[in-house]
Amino acid sequence: MRMSTTILATVLCLTGLASAQAQQAVTKSNSVTATATVQAIDKTARLVTLKNEQGEEDTFAVSPETMPRFNELKVGDKVRMTYYESLVFQLLKPGAKSDGASYEAALNRAKSARPAGTLATQEKMTVTVKAVDMAVPSITVTTENGRVITRKIEDKKNLEGVKPGDKIEITYTQSLLTAVESAK
Repeated sequence: MRMSTTILATVLCLTGLASAQAQQAVTKSNSVTATATVQAIDKTARLVTLKNEQGEEDTFAVSPETMPRFNELKVGDKVRMTYYESLVFQLLKPGAKSDGASYEAALNRAKSARPAGTLATQEKMTVTVKAVDMAVPSITVTTENGRVITRKIEDKKNLEGVKPGDKIEITYTQSLLTAVESAK
């Protein structure tokens, strides 16, 4: 439920809804890469303290499921993380069937000299346009479970050709790529 709320809030705030006349799908994506240095390790409690590039430190609990090679970490190692997210909006043609709501998650541990892996999730949902207000501009949609949500739209032209009753399929993908690099 929280993921669905996150998707809808993000989607409807950033939305680039496809104009019926212009295009049938819109993709928005973003990625951020950061590096942190291992400051301390508590192998018994499976805690690692990382210091980011701005000098901020935080301690994280690491489960055996997400990082079975935890004991290979050393103070001074660099942890490089890349977070990627994308949103794909697909305006469905009248009468077209959606694939329905779905949620998938995957964890992949790399077979490398140092610990590394990827965690990815993808959620799909279809919303029905309830109202379009070109004056604001805003859109009101109804989710598959009956929730009604209204959000302002960044660019009025993205609402051109979108009308009540249209269905919009939203695919939200997130991934986190993590790799440990030896201390130099």
